[in-house]
This record gives sequence, structure tokens and C-alpha cells, in this order.
Amino acid sequence: MRIAILKETAPGEARVAATPETVKKFTALGATVAIEEGAGAAASYPDEAYREAGAEVLPTARAVADADIVLGIQAPPVMALAGAKKGAWVAASFDPFRQQELVADYAKGGFEALAMELMPRITRAQSMDVLSSQSNLAGYKAVLTAANVYGRAFPMMMTAAGTVQAARVFVMGVGVAGLQAIATAKRLGAQVSATDVRSATKEQIQSLGAKPVFVENVAGIEGEGAGGYATEMSEEYQKAQAELVSNHIAKQDIVITTALIPGRAAPRLMSDAQITTMKPGSVIFDLAVAQGGNVEGSSPDEVVEKHGVKIVGYTNTAGHLAADASALFARNLFNFLNAFWDKDEGRPVLDEEIGDAIRLTRDGAVVHPKLAS
Repeated sequence: MRIAILKETAPGEARVAATPETVKKFTALGATVAIEEGAGAAASYPDEAYREAGAEVLPTARAVADADIVLGIQAPPVMALAGAKKGAWVAASFDPFRQQELVADYAKGGFEALAMELMPRITRAQSMDVLSSQSNLAGYKAVLTAANVYGRAFPMMMTAAGTVQAARVFVMGVGVAGLQAIATAKRLGAQVSATDVRSATKEQIQSLGAKPVFVENVAGIEGEGAGGYATEMSEEYQKAQAELVSNHIAKQDIVITTALIPGRAAPRLMSDAQITTMKPGSVIFDLAVAQGGNVEGSSPDEVVEKHGVKIVGYTNTAGHLAADASALFARNLFNFLNAFWDKDEGRPVLDEEIGDAIRLTRDGAVVHPKLAS
């Protein structure tokens, strides 16, 4: 079993899909690991560290040659897989609903594409969940970035010259990223509040010491679909929430938006009219900017100023913490393959529950039910 890890080619992508730690673990399973030269350099993992861990460090073509499995952060273009075995697995993030042409190319190339971001939200798959591991870091980084852009301090400070008031931080969307954003803002000393469409998150918000902001007794508040993902709210709830949130936003110094719906554009949470109510010098961090944005007027990898408010958002927020993001993503990939490793066959064998959930292509066809049609 030969596992290949290539250098990421997407603009600004500094992460790598394997670390010396996971190389050792794959080697212990009996696999041979090949790493493209320089693949981990941007994430502070030098080639020598991979060699010491037991990997072969090779030029691109030789690294992928005869590979049974290719691991990536973002799925490589099919042309980069030339030389891999027919039917080789490629486990990475594919963004399949927006990159259907790439999925079709994988089918034509005869590869088995495994989209790690489609990992089902079930207990036994938690250690394989790349969305959770990367969102956790993204929520943390969003608050640090907002604090850096914000022209004032976060905690309340009592000084001889007077008192500095604590910053007010409002987190919109309480998934993994939102919860980490709440925790990070609290650690920095801010007054934190949060909201979500799922009523079950109210207790989670309170458990972190933040104030929940919810519309009560309106149809559509639950907003939770299959697998724990958020769904769109009812029209009645959207109107009620907009009024409540608008009044709350006007009093905030920092707003962090985190809402995403798998397979669809990010829902709009903040309008230009709501931005105008915020105080000059306030900051908004839009974690969903790469998927269309939660905030009207946000732009990927730019600081946009509107009505005296700075709007920030990164295309790849977790990638700004490349070393830790790589370590967690690499462990997700190892946990995934290790969970299905068949010692007799010397390779992983997927079951139906997880295999069917993440498999996009096989035997020259697009097989995922949400894409096949």
C-alpha cells in the first residue's frame, strides 16, 4: 500500500495533508509513504523531518507514481495524479457542489474521490471530521483577527487614568467555529453574546458564559436538519430574528458570523442597513466569505470599510494557522484510514455508512446520490 502526499497548489494554501507524526503511524500499519519535496515547508514541516519519520521525499511525478491512495487538503487537479494506480483513492476536501467539473474529471480519470467534508456527523466519525477540526481553529483565528483590526482593547481595564470598557462581541452561528469564537472572546475579556437557528445551542452558549440571543415562540426556530447541520429558517422566524438581531447588532463592537449550509451559498445574516447602525470603528469578521458571505459587502481576503465599520474575511481562515491546521487535518485523515484498515488485505476497506456518504466517484462514474443526477 503506497500513500502519496502532494504539495498543495491552491493559491494561499499553506497546509499539508500529512505530518511526520502521521507518517510514522502509516508506516506502522505497513504502508509506504511518499511526500512531494517541499510539501510541508509552508506549514513548518521540513523535508528532513519527513525523512526521519520514514517517508520517501521525492519530486512530484515520482511521489505520486504507483500510489494506491493520495491524501490532500484540497483535491489536486487530475493532471497532478498522472502515474497513480488506476482506481486510486484520493481523500481530500473537494467542495463537490461548487466544483462539479472537478468531480467529473475524477470520474473520467478513473479515480475514487472521497470528499472528507461530507463525513457524516456521527459519533464514530468525530475523529475523522475535517470540518470540525478546521472550524475550531477558524473560530479562534477569527476573534484574534478581529481583535487585531479593532482599535480598542478587549478586556475591561481599571487604570489610574480611568476605566477602559470591555468590548462587546456578538457571535452569529454557534457551530464548532462559533463555540470556539465565544470561548476565545471570553478568554480575551470581552462581553460575549451569541445566536443560532438551533434552539439546542442556547445551553451551549450559556455554558461558555455568554448571553444567548434568541427569538422565542416563533415557528422555524429549530432550524436543525439531518446530521446536526443547520438548515434555513422559516420566513416568519427570519423576520422576527432580523428585528431582534438588528437591535442587538447596533450595540456591538465586534460581530463574528459563521453560518454555512452544506451545498448552498452562505445565508445572508447582515445587511448594509444593519451595518450602518454599528458604531464607527466596529469590526465584522465574516467566516463564510468564501461561500458567498454572511455579510453584505464582504470580500475574501480584504478589509472592506463601510459606514466606518471594517469587514474582514479570509478565503481560508484555518490556513492562517498552517502548522496546527495541518496537524489536525492529517490526524483526521489517518484516523479515517486507520478505522477501516484491514490487516489481512493490507489496505482500508470502507463500510457503506461512511463510504457511501463521502464517495463521489468510482469505476469511471459519479456515484454520490446528490451529484449523480
